[in-house]
Amino acid sequence: MKTLIRIALVGLTLLVGSVQAADPLVVTSGTDRATPIAVVPFGWQGGTVLPEDMADIIGNDLRNSGTFQPIPRQNMISLPTRASEIIYRDWKALGAQYVIVGSIQPAGGRLQVQFGVFNVSTEQQVMSGSVGGTPDQLRDMAHYVSDQAFEKLTGIRGAFSTRLLYVTAERMGANTRYTLQRSDYDGARAVTLLQSREPILSPRYSPDGRRIAYVSFEQKRPRIFVQHIDTGRREQITNFEGLNGAPAFSPDGNRLAFVLSKDGNPEIYVMNLGTRQMQRLTNHYAIDTEPFWGADGQTIYFTSDRAGKPQIYKQRLGGGAAERVTFVGNYNANPKLSADEKTLVMIHRQDGYTNFKVAAQDLQRGNLRILSETSLDESPTVAPNGTMLIYATRQQGRGVLMLVSINGRVRLPLPTAQGEVREPSWSPYLN
Repeated sequence: MKTLIRIALVGLTLLVGSVQAADPLVVTSGTDRATPIAVVPFGWQGGTVLPEDMADIIGNDLRNSGTFQPIPRQNMISLPTRASEIIYRDWKALGAQYVIVGSIQPAGGRLQVQFGVFNVSTEQQVMSGSVGGTPDQLRDMAHYVSDQAFEKLTGIRGAFSTRLLYVTAERMGANTRYTLQRSDYDGARAVTLLQSREPILSPRYSPDGRRIAYVSFEQKRPRIFVQHIDTGRREQITNFEGLNGAPAFSPDGNRLAFVLSKDGNPEIYVMNLGTRQMQRLTNHYAIDTEPFWGADGQTIYFTSDRAGKPQIYKQRLGGGAAERVTFVGNYNANPKLSADEKTLVMIHRQDGYTNFKVAAQDLQRGNLRILSETSLDESPTVAPNGTMLIYATRQQGRGVLMLVSINGRVRLPLPTAQGEVREPSWSPYLN
């Protein structure tokens, strides 16, 4: 879809030059072995069939992180499934380093889940826990178990209970219907937050996950809106001539960075959402676009062609010159930072190639890794714990979303609604 809001990025593409640099390190699936883990089917004490298989969900979560490799279920058929019956030599024979077991019991119209995690090598239980909810919340409870197990085993907070925003475009006769969807991080349980006959672009979560900012063409021109998720109440933030695009909340949620061309050239501005006062951050004849906040709330990363080709820069709100961040390749755009700010994720094109890939640059060591195997990739978004990312690409002629682990071990398409799917945005932690 080529719309006015994409003019800045298209302009950058047309101005690509060439640069001599070392080839980036290419990471492919299976570069290192993930930790084998067995997620045993949870015992169920009720008489009806449950709507979700918790063990499957937990296994998929841990696999998606790129850190663990679940043992195939058919290999576990003859082994005990209760914590009191764990026989470590059997799990060692299967190659499992950890085992997760659990039980589900009815409790007055609700469900109570007990779970435990065992270290096969040391033959010790490393954690136990419980969680309750309704049958409709089985997926939430499974993600909770995944989060707890992942944090215990890795020291990194799990991100499986987070949410995803994305936009779909579906042809309806002579018209196109655009919808803003919210789902689990893995694409399940999608709900519609907004529907329009005009394009919706660049959805972004606020830091508390209660609001979203996006660009809508419902007035036939791009305008930025902020919408409250729980109530659906929304307010229009910008109404300037030309481009109004690429909104991004500050870490404290009180300011919004975006791109305006009201003075003739796409520049980055910052608005205080309480007072509606604006500050112009960039002032350059080049195209400056796609702002992304640093964790300090005073630094903004952005894409600019001021060196003759699209590259990523950063600049402080207090003033001073912009500092170039990327140097490898002839195209680097759409910057996203991991939570620890050690990794910069971007859309990247290598010298001599025409395909756009998702890449991750280690900001401390400087090396760059290619994370995607598809082409024409766009709109990367990073999990709040930095272990996974999701991006938009094309598969069999259709726009789809792909999930990739940052370590490059896992790549898989997400199940989403029909139509063209694009513009993913990962939520922050929601509690």
